[in-house]
Amino acid sequence: MHMRRDSSEPLYVISVAAKLVEMHPQTLRMYERLGLVNPARTENNIRLYSDEDIERFQQIQRLTSVGLNLAGVEMVLDLMERMERMRRELEEEISEREKEMEREIQRLRRQVSAAAGD
Repeated sequence: MHMRRDSSEPLYVISVAAKLVEMHPQTLRMYERLGLVNPARTENNIRLYSDEDIERFQQIQRLTSVGLNLAGVEMVLDLMERMERMRRELEEEISEREKEMEREIQRLRRQVSAAAGD
């Protein structure tokens, strides 16, 4: 059985991450200094990048390639994160409401069955 890897798991040293996104390692360091990416660190302070970090670098590339400067990229990434957080919260709320409705439906069915049995 093939297990799926956690996309937030730190895996790649900076040289590998830089090759994956076709950027210079110094660019990755600059993005970290600017707070656009926050890689994990080993006990020896070596940066380790996850698949999520790689995806974030690719998002940064797409945004800068259409003319956004890094301040604009930061704003867009922040908005995207906020939208994702809101989407998750909404999904959780919908799921909870669905459970409440299902419980109420079951309660009403029991009531109808009890009334029909009278």
